[in-house]
Order: sequence, then C-alpha cells, then structure tokens
Amino acid sequence: MPVKGGLKQAGGRRVSGGLSVGSIVVCADNTGAKKLKIIQLVGYKGRKRRRPAIGVGDLVIVSVRDGPPDMKGQLFPAVIVRQRKPYRRPDGTWIQFEDNAAVIMTPDGTPKGSAIKGCVAREAVDKWPKIASIAGMVV
Repeated sequence: MPVKGGLKQAGGRRVSGGLSVGSIVVCADNTGAKKLKIIQLVGYKGRKRRRPAIGVGDLVIVSVRDGPPDMKGQLFPAVIVRQRKPYRRPDGTWIQFEDNAAVIMTPDGTPKGSAIKGCVAREAVDKWPKIASIAGMVV
C-alpha cells in the first residue's frame, strides 16, 4: 500500500523529506569534497515537473560544487545522512540535525571515504549497513 505524506524507508518507516532536487548539502566524509548539489533521486518515478521529496537514507546523484579540482563538477551517487527538517521516529520522538549532509558512495554501494565527520542518523545506517562501519557516531 502506498504511503502518503512521506517517504517509505527501510522497515516500512517514513521520513518526511526535507530536501529537494537542487539543494546544496555538506559532504560528511573525508573524500575532499566540501559542498554537493543534489541532481536526482535514484528510483524516483513521479508526475512530470514534480520535485521529489528527499529524506534521510535516500540514494541521490550529486554534483561536487566545492572541493578538489579533479572532483569538481563530477557526478557521484551519495546517501543523505542528516537533514535539518525535523522528522518523527516510530517510537514517537522527533529528531533534527544542524545541517544537511551526505556521504559519497561508489557504484557498488560502499562509501568512497574512510571516515564520516559528525553524527549519522539511524535511518541511514539501517538502510546502508556499510555506512555504519565508518560512522563515528550514530544517533
């Protein structure tokens, strides 16, 4: 059954989307990139001209806007690990972070960097277990 009013996540949970196509996010790993621009939500099928709502744990395609010259302008898959918009967890608690952040991934689904700066949302770790192995703190 389709879920209205939010994004369906791993385990049937919903995370209200706080980001959209065109949003600028911080790169939370140590690949050298600083700022990333969201280009596309992977697997989104929606109405024409409707922008997808992107939340924690979603796989997106990003363009490197600020970073080393060899990475600038290149496209990479990335996973959203933090969002500023508050969202509700199944136990009833609300959570929000100070910034919007993503982790750059390789095409086979492993993180490109070897460490993540800052905390990572539990929803992203549940959906992407390899992020948990390099995350410093899971909230």
